[in-house]
Amino acid sequence: MDEYLERIKAGSLKLYALEQELPPAEAVALRRRYIEDETGVSLAKVGSFSISVDRAARKNCENMVGTVQVPVGVAGPLLVRGEYASGSFYLPLATTEGALVASVNRGCSAITRAGGAEVRILRDGMTRAPVFSTRSVAHAREVADWVAVHHGEIARAADETTSHGKFLGAACTVVGTSVFVRMEFDTKDAMGMNMATIASEKAAGVISAATGARLVALSGNLCSDKKPAAVNLVRGRGRGVAAGVFLPDGLVSSVLKTDTPSLVEVNTRKNLVGSAAAGSLGFNAQAANIIAALFIACGQDPAHVAEGSLAVTTAEPAGGGVYVAVTLPDLPLGTVGGGTGIETQAECLSLLGVAGGGDPPGTHARKFAEIVAAGVLAGELSLLGALAAQHLARAHKALGR
Repeated sequence: MDEYLERIKAGSLKLYALEQELPPAEAVALRRRYIEDETGVSLAKVGSFSISVDRAARKNCENMVGTVQVPVGVAGPLLVRGEYASGSFYLPLATTEGALVASVNRGCSAITRAGGAEVRILRDGMTRAPVFSTRSVAHAREVADWVAVHHGEIARAADETTSHGKFLGAACTVVGTSVFVRMEFDTKDAMGMNMATIASEKAAGVISAATGARLVALSGNLCSDKKPAAVNLVRGRGRGVAAGVFLPDGLVSSVLKTDTPSLVEVNTRKNLVGSAAAGSLGFNAQAANIIAALFIACGQDPAHVAEGSLAVTTAEPAGGGVYVAVTLPDLPLGTVGGGTGIETQAECLSLLGVAGGGDPPGTHARKFAEIVAAGVLAGELSLLGALAAQHLARAHKALGR
């Protein structure tokens, strides 16, 4: 190994190229040793892990030196009554925030005792929006008109790139001489960003050739990927899903330690009025908290939490209780590809019964989306209850040290 270290120091061997000459496990260990020598910092704990390096170093992480371990707790059982997820589930939550798992666990108890959360998928489609340059606003209009009437040609080009995904449609937005073509794809059980990108590139070539518009960038930010954007709140992106539950007054009192009018008022003044006053695009209490914990545990891209945070929570008085719901219009997730194949993350997906591809394709990702939505609902209920009962600070003093 000393020979390789000397070559790295001499500049004849690049740090990122170690896997080209050594097995992945040896390459990772050598790279870690080099960084330790250069910085004087021990990475012994980072270098202690249980996952297989072969996949992670080749498919998930360049210049790998080890792993960072995040504690995983479970909340549940959570009773879910969805079209794809039906039954009781234990949610794996990867977090370092004390009180989070306990909070979600309380919400799971309330939902389960109420008979379960009813959950429905509202839409399903991953987007990518190339931006084109045109000669004039008249030409821009011509390009948009061409896209609108040539769905078949665009679909054939896009669908040639994948045996799994399917082109669903495209919508154009014209800004001056810029034309944004927001394409949407059914990506089955994959989160599908790579699939959509490759398909969009082929489709963009067809649009350019037919209209004379010049492709400027394969992503024009109208997708909009990994950013909280109004277009995704309105049109949706990834899996769109809603979860709701009716809580009788007695259950609000016994589990959430508050009363129905107080719960409704907190949701109205905090989640709706407060979010509007702040100019927020998300109208919820802590949706990102639960999404982040589930995403990290289950091998999702954590940057997509920015999109998941666009959730809207509603609480409506109903005879003898309250109906609380969360709507997540933008939830990019998948059960194949990305980090889902890493062993620890695959175990967490297996805990939910959604590891790998579903039969038929797409059913596992939709089941996972329904479970995530029900988990978000549990987190919303518990936090709203804590706020209404004035228990938030007390809980964090006890569990959030």
